Amino acid sequence: MITVKHLSFHEILQDISLEIPEHGVTGLVGPNGSGKTTLLRCLFGANRPTSGEVLIDGRKLSTLSARQVATALSVVSQDQGEPPPMTVAEVVRLGRLPHKDNNESSIVEALERVGMADKATRPLSQLSGGERQRVMIARAYVQDTKHMLLDEPTNHLDIYYQLEVFNQIANRPYNSVVVLHDLNHALQYCDTVHLLNHGRIVASGPPNEVLVPEVLEPIYRVRVIRTSTHLHFERKFP
Repeated sequence: MITVKHLSFHEILQDISLEIPEHGVTGLVGPNGSGKTTLLRCLFGANRPTSGEVLIDGRKLSTLSARQVATALSVVSQDQGEPPPMTVAEVVRLGRLPHKDNNESSIVEALERVGMADKATRPLSQLSGGERQRVMIARAYVQDTKHMLLDEPTNHLDIYYQLEVFNQIANRPYNSVVVLHDLNHALQYCDTVHLLNHGRIVASGPPNEVLVPEVLEPIYRVRVIRTSTHLHFERKFP
């Protein structure tokens, strides 16, 4: 379980408290600038809270070594940065470093899961943004952690791999925390959602209780039409 207690981060996040259960998909949703990515970065230590704390399975994140964090948490960031001078397989193999083994079969399996096995020997720099994202997801798979944190993991992916990735995340035996802009993805794949606005959590619970017009319309400033399976959005006119 990941526990957040009264966490603040400068003026961006204010007094965030939540519990992320052992299993299932937890979505962090909200408008641009609401603090979703900042909160996710606090969960793995890239941002150090100005107050409050994060606990990973009952242990304070601030007291864990880098290796302890890497064996507990795997991360897929939105910002990939400059690609390192490595092949696809070499990048994915980095996911095994915290475990001090290569486990080549798991590397091959992860590349197959994201449809990149045929590009294992290609330099990462020669891949498209979507292909690089799939490699980063494969690296998280081979890291084989209890908790997986993902920031817009399907942002560069075509529709086929969007569905593949979300189905694989949903079928993980442990938990996944996902920052999402697409509320229909949150409605379809998340077990719990936390809706952020102006650095605070304004609603939490099952998607069918949080992602409803009366909650979403004042925050997103659009008209929301909810069916049994989808959300539709229309611009509000004065």
